[in-house]
Amino acid sequence: MKRILIINLLLSIFVSSYSQKFEDYFEDRTLRIDYTFSGNNQQQQLYVDELISMPRWYGKRQHLAEVPLKGNGQIIVRSATDETVIYRNSFSTLFQEWLATEESKRIQKSFENVFLVPFPKQPVRITVELYDYHDQKIASMTHAVDPKDILIRKIGDHLVTPYITLQQAADTNRCIHVAYVAEGYQQHEMGVFLEDCKIAMESLFQHEPFKQMQNRFNIIAVMSPSAESGVSEPNKGIWKQTALGAHFDTFYSERYLTTLHLKKLNDVLAGTPYEHIIVLVNGERYGGGGIYNSYTLTDAHGPSFRPVVVHEFGHSFGGLGDEYPYGDDDPMYFADTEPWEPNLTTKHDFSSKWKNLVDEGKAGLIEGGGYLSKGVWRGFKNCRMRTNEEPEFCLVCQQALIRLINFYTE
Repeated sequence: MKRILIINLLLSIFVSSYSQKFEDYFEDRTLRIDYTFSGNNQQQQLYVDELISMPRWYGKRQHLAEVPLKGNGQIIVRSATDETVIYRNSFSTLFQEWLATEESKRIQKSFENVFLVPFPKQPVRITVELYDYHDQKIASMTHAVDPKDILIRKIGDHLVTPYITLQQAADTNRCIHVAYVAEGYQQHEMGVFLEDCKIAMESLFQHEPFKQMQNRFNIIAVMSPSAESGVSEPNKGIWKQTALGAHFDTFYSERYLTTLHLKKLNDVLAGTPYEHIIVLVNGERYGGGGIYNSYTLTDAHGPSFRPVVVHEFGHSFGGLGDEYPYGDDDPMYFADTEPWEPNLTTKHDFSSKWKNLVDEGKAGLIEGGGYLSKGVWRGFKNCRMRTNEEPEFCLVCQQALIRLINFYTE
């Protein structure tokens, strides 16, 4: 009898979990939560800045409590009544990258971060967690959200930034919403921006597996005007007045092009159908950046625009790691921890990676990757995640991207 009761209980839990539906817990709206992450490489603090309501929800509607990749952090939404996890997503942040720099040993800084979750019908508890390079939790905070809170600010219902749809997905409820955003384009240059968007989109869909799965992507171009053309270049003393305040020389790295103003970025996007973001910069200098489940940002007029925008989207959407060495100082990967990125391994838990391709004789283990010459392995000699000259993603990266696209759309 006791065994039957246990089986019935487990079955009940399974059925409850399996039958969980989006509409049971959420409205078709987005809850945007603005946070401030601050500290240094010894201690970190997380703070809630503001709660914002935006129309419609454009993220996943299935696998609500699952993540395809762990990331460097997670946001977890629980029912306030029974602590059931009703939504979870993973991410990486510029703040965590900064913690690995020399500067973080000498000074404390704060960084904006913005996360989107579906708008809950009932009160919830939201937890944000950050992990270090040994996959250990280094900071977390939990706060309550009452969807009836009168101080949740509503935006995006009117005064929406003009945008056009470049490609409509076959099923707009089970697709991946991507928004191109203009940075450093004045109003009279929006025609140039739209042409740049088309080039970027064409480049992406020349690559497998995006090419064969193109109808699962819904893509828009958001025409956010800047007061000045171009982008800030601090090492040249050039500071431009642009929509997102993007600049080169992030963390004093010449080619690293980012924006620290994530609230501005998401304000620009309020009311548009977006989840994944590609910021195109009206400039010719080589550079870019891609942060997992945050954004891609790249120059649009440099000679390597096409391969760079695809490479950086491999980071921001696919969670793929860089496969090239970049000096062995300040390592991000260690022998006691398996990287969460699906195309890199320290062999700590290789069976969870591309072992199936090795067993089939389709891939191998080649040392060097994740900026290190030793101790990290990749699957192929070359790949789009290693060099701009390689025309394709390797089979390891393609397998990872297929799994990810299926997770969001099937």
